[in-house]
Amino acid sequence: MTLDSGDPALDDDGFAQFSWYHTSTQPDWPTRHFDPAAVLTPETRRRMGGEQRVSAWAARQRAKALHVGTYEAAVHNMLRRIRDQANQRSQFYLYRVRLKPSVVVREGWLVDPSNFVGDVGLDEVCPPGVDVARYLNFHEDPGGLSLALGRDAIASVQRIAVPLPDTWDGGWVRDAVAALEGVSGTVVPATGKLARFMRPSSSRAVLGRELGAFLAGRLPVNLQDQFASAAAFAEGEDPEQWARRTSGLFDLIDDPTRVLAALDQQDPREV
Repeated sequence: MTLDSGDPALDDDGFAQFSWYHTSTQPDWPTRHFDPAAVLTPETRRRMGGEQRVSAWAARQRAKALHVGTYEAAVHNMLRRIRDQANQRSQFYLYRVRLKPSVVVREGWLVDPSNFVGDVGLDEVCPPGVDVARYLNFHEDPGGLSLALGRDAIASVQRIAVPLPDTWDGGWVRDAVAALEGVSGTVVPATGKLARFMRPSSSRAVLGRELGAFLAGRLPVNLQDQFASAAAFAEGEDPEQWARRTSGLFDLIDDPTRVLAALDQQDPREV
């Protein structure tokens, strides 16, 4: 995989004028006083080895680079987190990021420096005097440029909650709800070689997965698996809520113009 040499984001002079994007479950990203240990229970702290080790762990978390990229990368990141990090029911926020005009960008670009969970230390890619490093993203919007940067490189952000309310396809939602409500909750045993390790599903959950997979098949191939997982129908879930959310997620990819227009209406928040 390589980078398009004509990518305008490689222009060092106009670099800071571009908009970049990020998705997060944090409503105030990038948090000014980020404390990753705040959510740890006393039991978790004990298992980690006590307060000294918790403090060291928190310092490493705060030293990580922030990541921003294309709109496509931001949506891809959200789908990956829903699938891999148990964020199925979390509220996500889409951020449009503006950099400070004075940022110093590292020359050229890097091969994706992040580890298997997407982490990279800021000092590993931004030596003293450098605020931002460009890298070829292998994981989200593969082949596109993303940035590793510190909080101080960001001038302002605009934020909206996603999926947007009232953006679902009413016809698809009605048909999906009718189909889901038309099947019973009969348990369907798992099949295949690994069936004995899998929990049985209801016929409604099976149909929900099929409906989500149908929508996924209409998306770019690099998003299909993530979307299908993010759209999985949970046992006991309300069919209408599921259908609206799934259609809204699809709309983020299929028709981003409404999302970008909604961002345009938001006042920038200085960071």
